[in-house]
Amino acid sequence: MRSLLVTGGAGFIGSNFVHHVVAHTDAQVVVLDKLTYAGNRASLAGLPEDRVELVVGDICDETLVDSLVASVDAVVHFAAASHNDNSLHDPRPFVETNIIGTFSMLEAVRRHDVRYHHISTDEVYGDLELDDPEKFRESTAYNPSSPYSSTKAGSDHLVRAWARSFGVRATLSNCSNNYGPRQHVEKFIPRQITNLLDGERVKLYGEGLNVRDWIHADDHSSAVLEILRSGQIGETYLVGADGEKNNKEVVELILGLMGRPSDDYDHVTDRAGHDLRYAIDASKLREELGWSPSYTDFEEGLAATIDWYRENEAWWRPQKAATEAKYVELGHA
Repeated sequence: MRSLLVTGGAGFIGSNFVHHVVAHTDAQVVVLDKLTYAGNRASLAGLPEDRVELVVGDICDETLVDSLVASVDAVVHFAAASHNDNSLHDPRPFVETNIIGTFSMLEAVRRHDVRYHHISTDEVYGDLELDDPEKFRESTAYNPSSPYSSTKAGSDHLVRAWARSFGVRATLSNCSNNYGPRQHVEKFIPRQITNLLDGERVKLYGEGLNVRDWIHADDHSSAVLEILRSGQIGETYLVGADGEKNNKEVVELILGLMGRPSDDYDHVTDRAGHDLRYAIDASKLREELGWSPSYTDFEEGLAATIDWYRENEAWWRPQKAATEAKYVELGHA
């Protein structure tokens, strides 16, 4: 792969992947990003201009997408509307971006016979009971519970249909919850960190017993690159790092690492339809492609993430006030 188109490459996970590709390959990278509130030019700062080009545009713009896809060897499609709270408040952008945008990408790679990898989420599978010994596998039935997860499920089905019906050279991955640098402050972990940096208190939905399977964004990036290189066309791979923690445990870890009492947080109104537990079985990825995570100690990765936000206030500060105002509007302040 001499050249890649990375959609959503100025967002959290997408920008991390661009940094990873530059560090571990010789490929040229074109980033297509609409630069909505979740995209940030600063997330691409420091990357070599002769290897990374940012194109500001919409994945629903079929003419633009077609011209970019025609010039690359492969596409990695990260671009998505992704915040559950926002999807409950206004579902329309999720339908437009996640379904119509994916359709636009698939038609372009179909026309130009370009390799395509689709980034998805474990949330398409719904949730598990807290005491369920099972984990999500590639064969788990879809059961999405929010406008966000249902539109991601719809986009996954489009990818599989285009691969089967039209021979699109596609792979697909569903990943668990990511954490790490350059994540928007609306998300759970950076919101808590930046609240504490501002001298505010941590906010915890409900009782905080909901379980997420955490993976560092660097490990997600290495998994995607490995799938792109070696994954079998038409296959789905689940990406996870055995990082199950409930939200209360994560909050208490953040408080401890930042020198605050473990009970120094406020309970806020729980999210409607809040999924109980996500858990990933990444055996297929590990056994078939030989991938393994580098961040096996969640507390260590969390400490490094806290350090990044402490040292990069100029990156997150412009987002903070508007984000907290939005949470007030949604009743989760």
